[in-house]
Amino acid sequence: MQKFVSRLFRRLMKSWSWVLLVILCIVIKWLSLYPGLVERYYTYGIYPVIVAVQRFILGWIPFSIGDLFYGFLVLVLIYRIGGFIRLAVKKQLNRQYFIKALQQGIFFFLFIYVSFNLLWGLNYNRQGIAVQLGLKVQRYSLADLDTLTQTLKSRLNTYAEQAGPERRDSVRKKKDLFRESAAIYDWVSKDHPFLAYSPRSLKPSIFSYLGNYLGFQGYYNPFSGEAQVNTTIPSFLEPFVSLHEIAHQLGYGKENEANFVAFLAGRQSRLPLFRYSMYFDLFNYSYGEMRRRDTSLAKSLREGLHPVVIADIREQREFYQRHRNPVENFVSWGYGNFLKANNQPGGKETYNEVVAWLIAYYKKFGVEAI
Repeated sequence: MQKFVSRLFRRLMKSWSWVLLVILCIVIKWLSLYPGLVERYYTYGIYPVIVAVQRFILGWIPFSIGDLFYGFLVLVLIYRIGGFIRLAVKKQLNRQYFIKALQQGIFFFLFIYVSFNLLWGLNYNRQGIAVQLGLKVQRYSLADLDTLTQTLKSRLNTYAEQAGPERRDSVRKKKDLFRESAAIYDWVSKDHPFLAYSPRSLKPSIFSYLGNYLGFQGYYNPFSGEAQVNTTIPSFLEPFVSLHEIAHQLGYGKENEANFVAFLAGRQSRLPLFRYSMYFDLFNYSYGEMRRRDTSLAKSLREGLHPVVIADIREQREFYQRHRNPVENFVSWGYGNFLKANNQPGGKETYNEVVAWLIAYYKKFGVEAI
């Protein structure tokens, strides 16, 4: 492996490669300052071609190639660390070694930065769904939040009647979960053509069990074009996660946008469980914001929740408590800073910002649209 990695770096680290990477970094940074250009020439210009090629090559494969790619990178990292430790023990580390390692590290960082942004990451800087729907996303009052939370609670209770534990067979088989998720976007694209989902590439993550300890429910891999879903989380969470990850595939990079697009799609589902899953997540976000602003009012909102909802909230809490560990906190910190570096200053709180989008939506289309 050492020879393979060394040979790979020697071939990549030519002088022209450095110049090209630096130029591309400058172009990417410049382009990110102009959301309109990103939307027109990247999101609806270059990006659809990129994902079409990625999914044509890898989409038909039943397991995640992207997960294997990440696994390979982890093995290479472990191998390089092992090599460093061996040289340190033998006292063979020298200035030339550190200069070479620094050069390789900088080159690798630039290569990943450019590849990530060209393959998907520029979507963090697009105009996005607010412009497409003509929404005015702005600061909202406690009364606005109360209206939203009460509405979500009502919807959640309605679908809880139809999506109890005994009626969740529709997502027992992952192919059924993914097929329904894709079909929902076919339906919603009739009203919103920009949400058309094709070609498809939604897969269970190979690292689902590990993901429970790292704290992820799903993720999009820009290097393979695949969306991965952690299929070991409670079943009532999986539909919304699937819809969220498809939203990322469609070019909605920010987490609040992906949540909002998943809402637009979920409300079109013919299956009560998908609607329940969507309202369950959104109610939790809205309720969490309410609790931060007015704890007594938030407490009153918990009263009257359907027993199925109460049971699922308890199951979700116990699930995360069982898998809580120090590594998860470190990963969460790292991911939060990753989001901040990609035009999401709220970090992990960006997920919760979907509340502002929902309020803007019902203010334009009426609360019944929720």
